[in-house]
Amino acid sequence: MENLTNCYEALQPAVCHACLFAKGAAPGRRFGGELFPLGRPAAQRSGSGGLDAQDPAPQPLTPGSGEVWLLTRSAPGHWTDGRPAAAAAAAMPVGGLLPLFSSPAGGGLGGGLGGGLGSGGSRKGSGPSAFRLTEKFVLLLVFSAFITLCFGAIFFLPDSSKLLSGVLFHSSPALQPAADHKPGPGARAEDSAEGLPRLREEGAPGNPAAALEDNLARIRENHERALREAKETLQKLPEEIQRDILLEKEKVAQDQLRDKDPFRGLPEVDFVPPIGVENREPADEAIREKRAKIVEMMKHAWNNYKRYAWGLNELKPISKEGHSSSLFGNIKGATIVDALDTLFIMGMKNEFQEAKSWIEKNLDFNVNAEISVFEVNIRFVGGLLSAYYLSGEEIFRKKAVELGVKLLPAFHTPSGIPWALLNMKSGIGRNWPWASGGSSILAEFGTLHLEFMHLSHLSGNPIFAEKVMNIRRVLNKLEKPEGLYPNYLNPSSGQWGQHHVSVGGLGDSFYEYLLKAWLMSDKRDLEAKKMYFDAIQAIETHLIRKSSGGLTYIAEWKGGLLEHKMGHLTCFAGGMFALGADGAPEALAQHYLELGAEIARTCHESYNRTFMKLGPEAFRFDGGVEAIATRQNEKYYILRPEVIETYMYMWRLTHDPKYRKWAWEAVEALENHCRVKGGYSGLRDVYFIYETYDDVQQSFFLAETLKYLYLIFSDDDLLPLEHWIFNTEAHLLPILREDKKEVEVKEK
Repeated sequence: MENLTNCYEALQPAVCHACLFAKGAAPGRRFGGELFPLGRPAAQRSGSGGLDAQDPAPQPLTPGSGEVWLLTRSAPGHWTDGRPAAAAAAAMPVGGLLPLFSSPAGGGLGGGLGGGLGSGGSRKGSGPSAFRLTEKFVLLLVFSAFITLCFGAIFFLPDSSKLLSGVLFHSSPALQPAADHKPGPGARAEDSAEGLPRLREEGAPGNPAAALEDNLARIRENHERALREAKETLQKLPEEIQRDILLEKEKVAQDQLRDKDPFRGLPEVDFVPPIGVENREPADEAIREKRAKIVEMMKHAWNNYKRYAWGLNELKPISKEGHSSSLFGNIKGATIVDALDTLFIMGMKNEFQEAKSWIEKNLDFNVNAEISVFEVNIRFVGGLLSAYYLSGEEIFRKKAVELGVKLLPAFHTPSGIPWALLNMKSGIGRNWPWASGGSSILAEFGTLHLEFMHLSHLSGNPIFAEKVMNIRRVLNKLEKPEGLYPNYLNPSSGQWGQHHVSVGGLGDSFYEYLLKAWLMSDKRDLEAKKMYFDAIQAIETHLIRKSSGGLTYIAEWKGGLLEHKMGHLTCFAGGMFALGADGAPEALAQHYLELGAEIARTCHESYNRTFMKLGPEAFRFDGGVEAIATRQNEKYYILRPEVIETYMYMWRLTHDPKYRKWAWEAVEALENHCRVKGGYSGLRDVYFIYETYDDVQQSFFLAETLKYLYLIFSDDDLLPLEHWIFNTEAHLLPILREDKKEVEVKEK
């Protein structure tokens, strides 16, 4: 019998069907369809070394033992299914039965594995040294899965940034008990009495050990609160849960009905003629000729779009056909709407009327497609608002408000932070799947303010303004790491995602809109002003650096580490710093103007150091290079306007002739390398001696690049900066004066 036993225990299971049953299992509970009887049988060995067919199946230890067993096979009723003992031995060797965990009395994990059968089945060779290969593999698999799950939870769950920032980076917690802290900057005093979360008071002395302990306590508290809430929900009766669901549905339905109210009828308005749209010729003949050249460029781009892609979103100038980006879903006519104000400003009246006629007959927002809320807002809403303020044509106001209503469902999130993507028909939103666990993006939800304030202004309905002001409230309740705004914010939890900060892509126009919200309010929006200057102070401290060659650049901040890269998109910041200099504290006004000039010089160098004399998508300041793209996927140019935008602001604010010189260099480069018979195309590599085209004429080339060039070679009284604000797509929005309502609602 002993030999048979040894032989039996040497067998390895051919197929493992794992069945786990643990301490505290309820009597008669089923695991995987098998009902295990109570008790701990003394399993008898059969003559062939297996378990006798009439014996009950092996059971876990008694509740006091605390062991968990892994069974390598299970079958209804009896372990051997009534088969001969030899067959049962082959199918289910005792070696396939092992405890995974044991109570302290069993010697921990090793004790449980080594001596799990000590009292029941007299397993030979106890201790870790007796683990068989199969057992080791199972253990390795289990622990690998556990570790993978832990790391996945830490780094990829939407709210993981709280854990990372609190434990790994030792940053201060975003939420503090109102009873223990005074309201910080930007907080309302009355919130403290209401027990609302508060910001940590700036300037308070930091104790890293205490901060870490506080963070851990905060995490434990949040975890316990979540468990309590889950327990309370589970204790509710099904009828109560159903009632809560119905109430929530009713609330959402009411919100949706309220969102539709603005378009049930627009108020009558008195249109006030715009200021500063008289298009006088410059006195200098050379400047007149250059400006006329830019108008000719606009005509070349527009006429080819009209010839080959009329009514579609954009033009493919090499293929001579239309191009449609998924950003606009099934909405058509992006180039038409984007170019409206440029056509008007340049005096292309016939083309403007053609565009207006197409919009009246064909611009339709009732499409079953997913669109980018950000792109549709800045191009379509911004373009329509600008066309209305310039021309007074009612169709543009009507279409702008209609589209604004269509975008409102994007704000139906727990925090009110809008989704990035929205289905125009169903109103269902979502975020980009790559954006930090489903987060919304700072530059997208932060670039709605100007347009939505004007939608409320023109419709007489405050809902648009309420939506964007709520975004600001959410931001002001959050603690900013080192005073910086991370690029990702989870719309469900209202907490930051990854701590990645950029003044370029993903962050750029958020800062631009803080400044312009203050300016557009006739400098009455002091909250926006404070947020802007606090932000750029933190940016200057943590992101702005100077290269060994003397070039000032804006790096990117990733969890406290700098990446010495500057994007073409970041080059708008030179103009932003200069535009905001007038509102800075007196001692800093000249500093910010000079900072804008330094950024403009750096971006000009990024153009000047390429073969095409046009700038790459991104350029670096490491590895011995300065203002040069070192990666192939950063060497392209897609007709972007940001560098020329900064030239325009610097020219208007300083009248330094070098900015007109640099702008004309860009005109010559565009003509030499981007102009083709079918329009203008982007380039795949600005360092290569031969043009390789991307075959897309972007709508923003007509909306921004050519408009800014035209304004550089125009007099300052055309669209004066004291009366107009440019949105991030260069669409014109008038400053809203307190003492003059440009829209008067008439009583019927």
